[in-house]
Amino acid sequence: MIQQIIILILFIIAAAYLVRLLYRTFSSKADGCAKGCGACGGIDFKKIEQEMEKRKQATLPNI
Repeated sequence: MIQQIIILILFIIAAAYLVRLLYRTFSSKADGCAKGCGACGGIDFKKIEQEMEKRKQATLPNI
């Protein structure tokens, strides 16, 4: 009986942890990634695209 109670408690803790992860993923208020840890800043895809275009134009020969 005690083993079943321990397993049930561990299951509830694991389920609560997963619910917390999902909640933090979908309720992230930061502009960065969806993990919500704050380790990475927001990704500016337009800036990356502009930089790639500049490099592309610099490597193309002028005709």
